[in-house]
Amino acid sequence: MHIAFIGGGTMATAILSRVLRSGLAQPSQVAVGEPVEARRSFLEKEHGVKATADNLQAAENADLVILAVKPQDLPGVMDQLRGGLGQAQTVISIVAGARLESLRRGLEHANVIRVMPNTPAQVGAGMSVWTAGPDVPEERLEATRGMLRAVGEEIYVANEAYLDMATAVSASGPAFVLLFLEAMIDGGVHVGLPRAMAATLASQTLLGAARLAQESDKHPAELRNMVTSPGGTTTEGLLALETAGLRAAVIQAILSAYDKSLLLGEED
Repeated sequence: MHIAFIGGGTMATAILSRVLRSGLAQPSQVAVGEPVEARRSFLEKEHGVKATADNLQAAENADLVILAVKPQDLPGVMDQLRGGLGQAQTVISIVAGARLESLRRGLEHANVIRVMPNTPAQVGAGMSVWTAGPDVPEERLEATRGMLRAVGEEIYVANEAYLDMATAVSASGPAFVLLFLEAMIDGGVHVGLPRAMAATLASQTLLGAARLAQESDKHPAELRNMVTSPGGTTTEGLLALETAGLRAAVIQAILSAYDKSLLLGEED
């Protein structure tokens, strides 16, 4: 399978590396359209793929053309690709907020899939939510599913509105979790732990708690109660978090991210 990435940034590189590692494509079957010369050199040296400043050249022989650019760069990229894509080529957009209809109209191309991945794809622990237009053939849906499973978990949705909601939870979510992780590490240092030890304790605790929640059939509140002894240290800590408004702040962060995703879509 031949794949082209339009944009060679962090998210594109995460998907690219996992696709190569899984054997879904060989380096000779991957091309990247990237305007920054230093980034092109890095991609060619690190992954053995072909990188070019010409997006149409990158997309020329691709079965899947993955749009992995910033939202503000998308109009210019669509101008470059418009009229240059073959009917059999499938475009996969991972651009935040970009609607299927806007992509089809901007590219003058019907065969379009929209995906919202997240950065843990870099380590094969990603979460992708995706949808597709009615013109995408079944074999391309399966190819997309296989690619997304190479970088983590995937959920297909028929209702495109879920992608903006997923953007707020799973795409922006790693930043929220990492901020909490940073605060836990700083808290550990504040009480006297060496920073390296605090980092190990905090990161493994977050990882373990998430895995416990995934593999248990219990509600997160029930799991939380299991570690909250009456009058104990956890009770005091939870009281401090509730007093500081942690729950409301997290909910508001997701609402704000969702509103921004909707706004990006309106700016198409």
